[in-house]
Amino acid sequence: MLPSKSALEKLGTGGVPMLSVQPKGKQKGCAGCNRKIKDRYLLKALDKYWHEDCLKCACCDCRLGEVGSTLYTKANLILCRRDYLRLFGTTGNCAACSKLIPAFEMVMRARDNVYHLDCFACQLCNQRFCVGDKFFLKNNMILCQMDYEEGQLNGSFESQVQ
Repeated sequence: MLPSKSALEKLGTGGVPMLSVQPKGKQKGCAGCNRKIKDRYLLKALDKYWHEDCLKCACCDCRLGEVGSTLYTKANLILCRRDYLRLFGTTGNCAACSKLIPAFEMVMRARDNVYHLDCFACQLCNQRFCVGDKFFLKNNMILCQMDYEEGQLNGSFESQVQ
């Protein structure tokens, strides 16, 4: 289960919000250690307040306020993105090379196909694609515009069934 949207406010580039502590008499209690938060800054996540040192991933102990990433909860665990995907994500095979893609690895998708970033290239000329480049998926092959148009002109795609 992902935390509520309010728990995913910004800390620098994104993640757990860092707030200043309330004036004396209104100090918050830490959800991690149950002590009052007297520090200059505190974190708010999952509608609770935390010391910077207390909001950690249950697996790797990385400080989630420092990481600035989205935190995940499942099975009463607070996890960083990498450990959440490692524990609960699904793995699959790359449509181009057929090798395993770990759940935490960044991928490219085209329809139902999933690719390693390095494998997401034209399968005829090996041209790699950049963000925003046009590509075509024909007969389950990734093609650049030039190879797609050349195949359309000479009819090489019509004999293959998708």
